Amino acid sequence: MSERDLGQRCEFHSHSIFSDGTLLPAALVREAEVRGHAALAITDHVDPSNLEEVLAGLTKFAREMRGKLPIKFIPGAEISYIQPPYIKEYCLKARQRGAKLIIVHGESPVESVYPGTNHAAVKEAGLVDILAHPGDLVEEDAILAAKNEVFLELTARRGHRDGNHHVAEMARRYGARLIVDTDCHDETDLITQEQAFIICKEAGLSDEEALVVIRDNPRILLKRSERQ
Repeated sequence: MSERDLGQRCEFHSHSIFSDGTLLPAALVREAEVRGHAALAITDHVDPSNLEEVLAGLTKFAREMRGKLPIKFIPGAEISYIQPPYIKEYCLKARQRGAKLIIVHGESPVESVYPGTNHAAVKEAGLVDILAHPGDLVEEDAILAAKNEVFLELTARRGHRDGNHHVAEMARRYGARLIVDTDCHDETDLITQEQAFIICKEAGLSDEEALVVIRDNPRILLKRSERQ
């Protein structure tokens, strides 16, 4: 398939020097631009120690660079390693401090996130946008993700992507929306639309399903971020 058929790449899960990435926001935006991206969300890891500082930096960058960037920039946050009863609290704090996109760090196959994190995330209709690398997602949480319009992530990141096939199958079975992200920490992690399409196919999706995930679903998230 051609680039035109696939649409333009949008990345909703990336990290800058404000958490554990290697690049300044401007550099990450530029690297995304040269790889054909139309939009980039920087969603740095946050917890109570750094939430205010991270979002102050990202929202300042968004204000200062409004109208000066070659692609759309979205300041966001990834709520990380928070115990499930407190996830909503810190999602709300992130939103109040200017996060236009909120990700919750899901129960990936390779990290010791608290059990129940996936469930706490998909309960939050209108607050959580993406559940990142949710790993061994259970039926109840796939149903809630569909009902509450929380996107489930198929990821390009090594280790995390071991759960992609299961996540895709659960999303298909219960009608949840999927998105392909990289969880990028430097420019080498960014991918093209062709690579995103391959990730969908490797997860067991049909060509038509893959196109919805990489071409149509990003438009929904972009519109949602604009309303925040």
